[in-house]
Amino acid sequence: RREPLALVNLKKKNEETGEEELASRLGHCKAKATRHIFLIRHSQYNLDGRADKDRTLTPLGREQAELTGHRLASLGLKFDQIIHSSMTRATETTEIISKHLPGVKKISTDLLREGAPIEPDPPVSHWKPEAVQYYEDGARIEAAFRNFIHRADAKQEEDSYEIFVCHANVIRYIVCRALQFPPEGWLRMSLNNGSITHLVIRPNGRVALRTLGDTGFMPPDKITRT
Repeated sequence: RREPLALVNLKKKNEETGEEELASRLGHCKAKATRHIFLIRHSQYNLDGRADKDRTLTPLGREQAELTGHRLASLGLKFDQIIHSSMTRATETTEIISKHLPGVKKISTDLLREGAPIEPDPPVSHWKPEAVQYYEDGARIEAAFRNFIHRADAKQEEDSYEIFVCHANVIRYIVCRALQFPPEGWLRMSLNNGSITHLVIRPNGRVALRTLGDTGFMPPDKITRT
């Protein structure tokens, strides 16, 4: 899903037709549509839960998810799918959001689960996971980026609008990678609960960040970052 030239086997180029055939084959590999990626951070959840199943949304978190769902619905876009982290807080956020987007299919994945993507630069004193966690989580979150953040398939004719409900660390890392910024800077960004981050991927592979962590649609007393 990179440059079309990288998807064509140049060794199989017909010697008789030469460049003309190559141009034709490249045309079949070029993206035509734009992908709109909406990255949603899960709503506020119970921090006292020891296991993932206990870390359910708080009453305020459920309100935040309702507000996010209403905001997404108000955009008037035809969303293609909602892909969400399999963790409880992301799944519950997705269920509430999806009520505002009837008919949009939901897909759960472990790739988008929260974790430590890469050692941040500069380091922070209040958050220091074990080094092994970066290797375990980092490979998975990088796999999520490569799997989900790419230009449209060449067969896609119309622009698409997709929602990803996951976690702050995952979203921040994806934004850095998508914009080709040093990924070690991911922790310099801060995202509110239920916030919307909008990435646009053009057919030529260029990426634009429309919004980062938007919660302007929430009343001030409903905004949290926990």
